[in-house]
Amino acid sequence: MFFPPLLLFFIIIFFFLIIFLFAFLQVGLIGIAFSKLGLPPEYLFGILLLTLLGSFINIPIGEMEGGEVVDSKEVRYFGVRYRLPQIYRRQKTVLAINLGGALMPLLISVYLLYKMSDIIPAFAATLIVTVVVSRLARPIRGVGIGIPALIPPLVAALAAYLLAAPEYRAPVAYISGTLGTLIGADLLRLKDIRNMGAPVASIGGAGTFDGVFLSGVIAVLLS
Repeated sequence: MFFPPLLLFFIIIFFFLIIFLFAFLQVGLIGIAFSKLGLPPEYLFGILLLTLLGSFINIPIGEMEGGEVVDSKEVRYFGVRYRLPQIYRRQKTVLAINLGGALMPLLISVYLLYKMSDIIPAFAATLIVTVVVSRLARPIRGVGIGIPALIPPLVAALAAYLLAAPEYRAPVAYISGTLGTLIGADLLRLKDIRNMGAPVASIGGAGTFDGVFLSGVIAVLLS
């Protein structure tokens, strides 16, 4: 399933943001930061670009029964109004996982957790981001769950700064920003998706992808 999670305007902005980071990589600044994040610095451009391109790919993982939808119409016949019989049906929503907004960040987070000697700050920061995001997330009918794009990365950066040792702040910010967004905005809101009328609900897709993507960018800059 291929469809963009964001407007073309924002996709272009994110693309130029990747180019901007890649320019810094050439002079070694972001390369050092990426190594502090726990990932080989030469993979920075590839990971960010694959994340952005992967946002177009949604992998179906199941279906959910939506709420009841009532079809009711009226017709006029020789000036007389007739109400047609009401039809009750249930709309199914395809549940999918977004490659760039959920699957890749999840794999990177697992890798970073594996490389860390103390994972408690990461779990604590993730819990904080999850609570904040779940309070601010709102269902957008026909689209999915939406959150303010800058909230997850900023909360994650603050939590990482307060809870983690300096050498772990960048990976903790990434882990908490991505996992906290996915859990708080998508997984904890699955029940809300049933009644939104969206044919496809993508975990890490529309509404949450920008927060996940910016969490990765800010985590790199934080290091």
